[in-house]
Amino acid sequence: MFRGMDEVDRASLRHAYGSAEDVPGLLRGLASSDPAERQTALDGMYGAVHHQDDDVHDSALACVPFLLALAGREEVRDRAGVVELLVSIGDIAGARDDRAAEARDILRARADVFVRLAGDPDAAVRRVVPGALVRYVDQPARVLALLRERIVVERDDRVLLALAESLGLFAQRHRPAEKAHTAEKAHTAEKAHTAEKAHAAEKAHTADGGHTAEAVRLLTELSGPPYGPGLRLAALGQLAGCAPDLLPADLVPTVVGLLRDRSERRSRTGRPDDRPGPDTLAARLRRLRPSDEEGSRLLRTLHSALGSRVADRVALLCGQLTSPDPLDRCNGVWMSAGLFRERRTGHAEPVALIGNQLGSAEGRLHDAAVTVLLELSELAAPAADHLHALVTYRPELRIRHGERGTPTLGGPLKALAGTGDARATPVLAEVLAGPVVPHDLGLAVPHLGRAAAPLVPALRRRLARVPLDASDICERAVPLLSALAALGDDASIPAVLRLLRGMPDGLRRRDAVTEAAVRALGAFGGAAREAVPDLRALLEGDCAIPAADALWSITGDAHAVLPVLLRALTDTLPGTDSGRRRRAAAVLGRLGPAARPALPGLRELADRGDAPARAAAACAVWRATGGPERFLPVLRSVWRDHPRTRATIAECVSALGPSGAPLHDLLRAELASPLRHRTDAGGNGIREDLTLLRVCGRALAGAGHR
Repeated sequence: MFRGMDEVDRASLRHAYGSAEDVPGLLRGLASSDPAERQTALDGMYGAVHHQDDDVHDSALACVPFLLALAGREEVRDRAGVVELLVSIGDIAGARDDRAAEARDILRARADVFVRLAGDPDAAVRRVVPGALVRYVDQPARVLALLRERIVVERDDRVLLALAESLGLFAQRHRPAEKAHTAEKAHTAEKAHTAEKAHAAEKAHTADGGHTAEAVRLLTELSGPPYGPGLRLAALGQLAGCAPDLLPADLVPTVVGLLRDRSERRSRTGRPDDRPGPDTLAARLRRLRPSDEEGSRLLRTLHSALGSRVADRVALLCGQLTSPDPLDRCNGVWMSAGLFRERRTGHAEPVALIGNQLGSAEGRLHDAAVTVLLELSELAAPAADHLHALVTYRPELRIRHGERGTPTLGGPLKALAGTGDARATPVLAEVLAGPVVPHDLGLAVPHLGRAAAPLVPALRRRLARVPLDASDICERAVPLLSALAALGDDASIPAVLRLLRGMPDGLRRRDAVTEAAVRALGAFGGAAREAVPDLRALLEGDCAIPAADALWSITGDAHAVLPVLLRALTDTLPGTDSGRRRRAAAVLGRLGPAARPALPGLRELADRGDAPARAAAACAVWRATGGPERFLPVLRSVWRDHPRTRATIAECVSALGPSGAPLHDLLRAELASPLRHRTDAGGNGIREDLTLLRVCGRALAGAGHR
């Protein structure tokens, strides 16, 4: 099994953390009789040899023959994990060299190993092998025959689900490009009845040479009686991805009914075994997954395949969120987050139903609901009544005491404040008056706008009492500074100056507090004139750009700030932070025509900087000269290709008023788009997207557009 392994020069091979000399020990660990040792070895293979960095290391390539040998030996335990590792190595996308292709070539040449394993006595092995068959056996007819045979004889439900998923993968891989179905076409097409579906499948079989059509026919068969609800759900999810025109007309009611049938069966047979197991990385990750991981995967596949069919996805989510089974509702909460992060519509009804889950006796469900609502900011408003009731009648949820003992604002209260609901204000006031005040409370305040005005005196007093030499001064002061700046409380200027002038040198994160204080002074504008000497003193240090920005806001004196900004703009020494040049360009943009002396540097940066810097510099040129000059294509290009820059460009267009008309079409298209501008940014993407939409709307309204 390991013959020749010690002859490989592992010292010359590399993995994610350097030399691959430890790999032979990991391979032998995979064959150990000790479960913990096997799991630790598998952790090591994923953590170092096959690291999640979109690359195949040479050590991983050298391991493939030995992993295949391990997979083929029946006496080796946990061979399913080995097969999964092999599939993952060969299936990696975006590798920087040819190793991934070489790994696939080896796996295709040795694919008979997977063929033999298709009927392995170990159900866990049979569950992972179908995916390997589809990927690495180069004879489509043989693959289909194997999958069809296994469907007939298989009795393990989880293996049957894997077979259905593999049929879908097969259909996706082998369908002719010119005959590929899309979910959008399926949504508008008239749905066929059972007899018509069979006819359509037969017609596809004739046209496509049989392979794709046969896989689709098998999936269509598996999607109906007499098969169990889990298998039918799996088949429907795969059909949605590869042959959506064959889905039933009543897809959502069918899926919801199958989901509830599956849940009833699961409740009768009992919950999965939740014993702790070995304390390894992989085991800990498994315990963090949804307790009904199988159900989550089935429904997630279907949601993904439905794509732009938002009405169907919302109806399906509502069915999940009203299920009698809390596990189904928990999965529905997390899948709702997927829709919200991607789409700008369809949130109101699911959000209200997520609110219904608050306070659930099922802790996992309650926590999921709070987490998702926190991401939504004002979009969580349909759940505000539930959030308010929770923080009113369960005051213990207002503050969360973390493992390190640092108190933070409780999730339900943060979510309520995030909606902008004024009912959060008196609750926050009670927290502020209590014996324990979370340091992050100030971060929740700006969402409330004017409704937070009653909190200002307490916030100001709290800022004035922050010990100047506190080791956690950043955590305590920065949220308060942000809140008071957002609320425009210029009466807090003495407390801000106290921080700026009194913090001792060498204090941990002193610079972060200084920058927050400077930004607060800038937000107060002319009322902060007494801070001008302090800001001038900062123009030569690390906080020079924020200080220049604040000084301009307070005095409007371009001569005082231009030298600082010009130095930062033209500083191209090795190791110089490109973000520094971008920040300087952004401040110069605020100067408008007063920034004309910086035009040569701005033009150079707009031509040669990275995307954020080019956007900031091109905007500054436009605001300084009154026209976009030659940089209009630059702004259009970075808007299209780098969505992170859109807020910068939209802010510029808003500041330009009617003069920003050359880019109004981009803003109108953004407002009309059903997709969030950054669908890959998680919960932060929702907040950023809502901000972008507000800026676009304000820019067009200011220019006289509706």
